[in-house]
Amino acid sequence: MAEPGERLPEEVLALIFRHLSLKDRAAAARVCRAWADAANSSAVWHDTKISCECELEGMLPPYLSACLDHVHNLRLEFEPSREPSRRAAIKLLMTLADRALGLRGLCLECRGEKPLFDSGHDVLEAVHAVCGAARELRHLDLRRLPFTLDDALVLRAARSCPELHSLFLDNSTLVDSVGPGSVLELLGACPRLRALGLHLASLSHATLEVLAAPDRSPFALLTLRCACPEDARASPLPNETWAALRRRHPGLAVELELEPALPAESVTRILQPAVPVAALRLNLSGDTIGPVRFAAHHYAATLRALEVRAAASAGLNAALEELAARCAGLREVHCFCVVSPSVLDAFRAHCPRLRNYTLKLTREPHPWRPTPVA
Repeated sequence: MAEPGERLPEEVLALIFRHLSLKDRAAAARVCRAWADAANSSAVWHDTKISCECELEGMLPPYLSACLDHVHNLRLEFEPSREPSRRAAIKLLMTLADRALGLRGLCLECRGEKPLFDSGHDVLEAVHAVCGAARELRHLDLRRLPFTLDDALVLRAARSCPELHSLFLDNSTLVDSVGPGSVLELLGACPRLRALGLHLASLSHATLEVLAAPDRSPFALLTLRCACPEDARASPLPNETWAALRRRHPGLAVELELEPALPAESVTRILQPAVPVAALRLNLSGDTIGPVRFAAHHYAATLRALEVRAAASAGLNAALEELAARCAGLREVHCFCVVSPSVLDAFRAHCPRLRNYTLKLTREPHPWRPTPVA
C-alpha cells in the first residue's frame, strides 16, 4: 500500500505545508517519510512566521531547531509582558545568532502592553546578536518593537550587515536615541540600502545629501515618524534639499506620520512642498485642516494613502472634499471622525483608484472597519 504522501509530489506538499503553523508542520512531519521530507524542505521554511505566544512553550522545540537552517525570512511575534513568550523569543533569536544562519529578513512584532519601565535590554541584546552574526541580512523591521532603539544597534547593523536593503527603526517609543551621525555611517556602510524608516530627529540635511549623491543606488522608500520631543525640536530640512533628492530618485515615496506631540510650528516645518509624500497620517492635537489643505495643494501627484484622526467639523469636511478633488491617485482614505455625505461622494467621484476607505456618516462602535471598493 502506498504511503499517503506518495500521492502528491513533494513540491505540492511543500506549498501546502508552508501555510501551516509550527505545531501543524511538526504533526505533518510525523505522518510518513514523504511528508517529513516535504515538511522539512527549504520551500516550507524559507518564509516563516512564528508566534511565541501560542507555539513555543518555554523551550525551543527540537523540530524547529532542526529546520532553522532553512529559514531565510522570519516574522517573530511575542508578548513582552508575558515571561514565557518573551523567554521563547529571546531563546529563538539567540539560537539564530549562535548558528550564524543565512538569515535574510527579520521582522519583530510585539503584542499586548509593554510593562512599565521596561527598557527591553534582554530583547535588544538578542537583536544585537542576530545582527552581528547574520552578515547576509537584507531586511530588518523593528517598527513593532516598543523599546528605545539607539546608536549602538544602528552601528552594529552598519558594521555587520553590509547587504542591508531595508531598515525600519520608526517604532512607537517616546524617545529617539538614534543620532543623525549613526544614520550617516549606516548609509556609508550599506550602499544598497533602498528603504529606511526613522524618527524625524534621526534625519539630517547631510543624510538627504548622501542619498541624493550621483553614485547612490536607487532609493525607494523613506518612512518618518514624528512623535517624540526630539522630533519637535529637529532642525528644518530645506525644501531645496528635498527637491534634489526627488530629482535623483524620481520613484521615491515618503510616508509621514505626525503625532499629537508636535506643535503647529513643527508641522509647518515638516510639510515641505517638494517632499514626495505617498502616505500621510495625521493624529495632531492642534490644527488638522491646514495640513489636509496643504496636502491637497502640494501632494496631489504622489499621495496614495491618507489617515486623519481629528474632531469632526465643517472645515475638515471642506478640506477633505478639496483633497478628494485634487488627489485622483488616492487608493486609501481613513478618517476616524464622522464626515458629511458630501465627503464620501467626493472621494467616490474623484478617486477612481480608491481601494478601501473609512468614512463614517454616523457614529458607530469602535473599532471602525474600512469599506472595500467593489
